[in-house]
Amino acid sequence: MSDLLQIKGLTASAEEKELLHGVDLTIGTGETHVLMGPNGAGKSTLGLTIMGSPEYNVTGGSIVFDGEDITGQSADKRAKKGIFLSFQDPVEIPGITLSEFLRNSIEQITGKHTKLWDHKKQLKAAMELLEMDIAYADRDLNVGFSGGEKKKAEILQLLMLKPKLAILDETDSGLDVDAVKTVAKGIDEYRKTTGGSLLLITHNSGILSSLTADKTHLIANGVIVKEGSAALVEDILANGFEKHLKKE
Repeated sequence: MSDLLQIKGLTASAEEKELLHGVDLTIGTGETHVLMGPNGAGKSTLGLTIMGSPEYNVTGGSIVFDGEDITGQSADKRAKKGIFLSFQDPVEIPGITLSEFLRNSIEQITGKHTKLWDHKKQLKAAMELLEMDIAYADRDLNVGFSGGEKKKAEILQLLMLKPKLAILDETDSGLDVDAVKTVAKGIDEYRKTTGGSLLLITHNSGILSSLTADKTHLIANGVIVKEGSAALVEDILANGFEKHLKKE
């Protein structure tokens, strides 16, 4: 299996404070990876840096995606190449409906016009899969959405945009058991229909119930300190992080 994402010696800072200290991470095409760590460990920072957030300044190392060095590229260029990031706290965007946002995003990424009828048909099917009321398609993006509906809207974007790599940052946080199952179903559908790769930043084993993790990474103080199989997730959930952070 070929490597889709290769991160080597990545260091990044914000407001002159270094937050990532030489991160190495490789994700193969079609693989699912889980990233875990204590609060403030650098999980979201890593996801945002991979996406190209201007909030973080890469000061060393490299990010190679699909064979191309994208270390210095902007977030919009990375999105067009097939990287997607779901936000831990999705923002509200008044003035553009969920449907319009998705159609515009698809056209920006593909560079092709999307017929309105085809778009609505695909959108309806994806929303039904996620058990979303179709009326949300014509509401301003995330405005007045509950926390659960915002998270579903993020997964809806994943299904519609079909990225090569999806970074999902705490998509399951704050969701009840039924909502977690619905979101997991959407993620599973993305994998089945696109063969895309996943980097799941999560504390919840429920989201992994229908997904098989190829590798688990534990990050602490801006460095990936341990890697393992899916079994590492269960060990961390059962015994906490401290066991794995102790120096041997």
